[in-house]
Amino acid sequence: MRKHHIRLELAREPGRPEGDGQNGYDLVIPLTLAHRLDAPAATSAPERSRVRRFIDGQTVAVGQLSRDADGRWVFDFPGEADDATGFRLEDEPFVLGEYVSVADPAGVLHPYRVTWARPIDGI
Repeated sequence: MRKHHIRLELAREPGRPEGDGQNGYDLVIPLTLAHRLDAPAATSAPERSRVRRFIDGQTVAVGQLSRDADGRWVFDFPGEADDATGFRLEDEPFVLGEYVSVADPAGVLHPYRVTWARPIDGI
């Protein structure tokens, strides 16, 4: 397993035609050699992942990547009301410029663009 630091920034959507680089997620997650989520590694040790939610450039929540009872990948933050759900995270390549969809706590799906994807040495 090799962990990577992935940065997701809000991509363009209605009301934000330029996107918003000050809103998004920083992930520390295991990836395969094909730059996709290493599901077995992430499932076996969710406490080794990290997810940071930032709004206006400020950290608002820190948690981990885990699976819910329905098998969906969740950005699991303290307090269920803050959790976000990744859409088909196992299928997405985490490489620069690619897009990932994440549903906010209200269930509204938002597009995010991968703006940083680097392996973390020594892990």
